[in-house]
Amino acid sequence: MKIHNLSNQNSIVHHFIAQLRDINIQKDSMRFRRNIERIGEVLGYELSKHLEYQEIDVTTPLGVASSKKVQDSLVICSILRAGLPLHNGLLHYFDDSENAFISAFRKHTTDTEFDIEVKYLAAPTITDKVLIMADPMLATGKTIENTYQVLKERGTAKQIHVVAVIGSQEGVDYIAQFLPKDAHLWIATIDPELNDHKYIVPGLGDAGDLSFGQKL
Repeated sequence: MKIHNLSNQNSIVHHFIAQLRDINIQKDSMRFRRNIERIGEVLGYELSKHLEYQEIDVTTPLGVASSKKVQDSLVICSILRAGLPLHNGLLHYFDDSENAFISAFRKHTTDTEFDIEVKYLAAPTITDKVLIMADPMLATGKTIENTYQVLKERGTAKQIHVVAVIGSQEGVDYIAQFLPKDAHLWIATIDPELNDHKYIVPGLGDAGDLSFGQKL
């Protein structure tokens, strides 16, 4: 798996991440969602450099210009519910893409142990298409694993990309074991560890709750 960690270079992404982590700014859920969207836009732009393009002629009011357009067919799969703002950010750039949605959540067996349960999937075929799996928090990597296994029932993708905002090193290492070697991870930053409850440290908390309110 090829890892593209945007924190390795200076960019506006550092500014967005700082606001996402800040416990005071987090109280503004609209800004929290928008910062995730903006990171999705930046990651989408970087990802776009690895797509295939075709030459086209565009008629302007004054003549004909040679240009390029994306040749690949894309499917963006959002992991509900935390993935929705990230999904929207990607859609701002890949507005012609198809969309998939999957409900994959932690079902706890103890305070610190859990399984990932998939309850819902709405997805087109992914055969010969570029699959983008969007999940803001890459903690253990098991959610991405389960999502990938379910999506494989929809066909064989041409390319596979994972887009995340913050990940743990453990989670990054884990998904590298089962994703194809030519798959890509696009991530804003990687934190060093998980706590006993498998939350990313220092992380930012629960991205779904911070975006949409606490669950019952």
